[in-house]
This record gives sequence, C-alpha cells and structure tokens, in this order.
Amino acid sequence: MQSMLQLKTKRLAHQRVRAESQLAAIRASIIALDDEDLLDIADILRDRRDTPLAEYAFAEIDRRKLRL
Repeated sequence: MQSMLQLKTKRLAHQRVRAESQLAAIRASIIALDDEDLLDIADILRDRRDTPLAEYAFAEIDRRKLRL
C-alpha cells in the first residue's frame, strides 16, 4: 500500500510533466506561426510582457529579427 506522501509525490511529478509538455506545445505553436500572426500576438501582448506567452512570442520575434 502506498503512503500518502508517495501518492502526493507521484501526483506532483505527473503535474510537472504535464506542465512541461504544455509549455513545450505553446512554444512550438508560437514558433509555427507565420510572421504576420506572430506580430499580431505580440501586439496583443505588448502591455503584458511579463507573461510566459509574451516572453515566448517576443523571444521568437527577436530570433526572427522582426519589428513590431
């Protein structure tokens, strides 16, 4: 029989793996955007640059050497 601590540890590990998978999917989605759509997303997130989504979008804009 598993202890409560073991169950909690397994649950947290599963949540971490799921969160990492979701972040990877978000990054891949941003990378897959064409330039115009990426710039649209960045324009929408311009005032919320402290969010992970904005960070990924602006990093991709910088990587592509695009301008808003």
